Amino acid sequence: MMRRLGLAAVLAALAVPMLMPEEAAAQRRQQMPSRTELGGGNTQIPEAQQEKTFPLGASWSVVQLNGKPVYDRRATLLVDKNLRGTGFGGCNTFSASAYPLRQQGFAVGPIAVTKRTCDKGALEFERAFLMALRTASKWDLVNGRLLLKGSAGELTLSRSL
Repeated sequence: MMRRLGLAAVLAALAVPMLMPEEAAAQRRQQMPSRTELGGGNTQIPEAQQEKTFPLGASWSVVQLNGKPVYDRRATLLVDKNLRGTGFGGCNTFSASAYPLRQQGFAVGPIAVTKRTCDKGALEFERAFLMALRTASKWDLVNGRLLLKGSAGELTLSRSL
C-alpha cells in the first residue's frame, strides 16, 4: 500500500506543472534576469575561445628557463603520439609520461633519468629544467614557441630538428 501512495505522490507532483503552465512559466521568468539586468539589451556574448592543440611529435629545445635565456646549456623535449615525453636534460637523457590536458593543462608523470657524471653546472641546470618540466601544469603556444608553466618554474622552448 505504501508503494502505491509513493508512486501516486510522485505522479501528482509531476502533473502540477502540466496543469498550470502559465504559472510555471511566470515563475521561471521571475528567476531569470532580463537582458537589461545583465547589462543592457545590446550586450554581445563573447565567442568561445577555440582550444589549442598540443604539438605532438615535435622536437623542442629550451631557450629560456625561469625567464633567463639559455645559451650555454642544451635541453630538449619531444612528446610523441603515445604521450611519452623524452629528451636530453643537459647531462642525461630522460623519459616520462606527458599528458596535454583540456584547457591547456599539462601533466608529467615520474621522470626516469640516466645517471651520467657531469660537471656541477650541468647537473644544476638539468635539475632546474627537470623540476620545471615535472611540475608543469599549463602549456601555451606563443609566437611559435612552447611555454610550460608550473610551480617550480617556467620553460620556453623553440622548435628544433
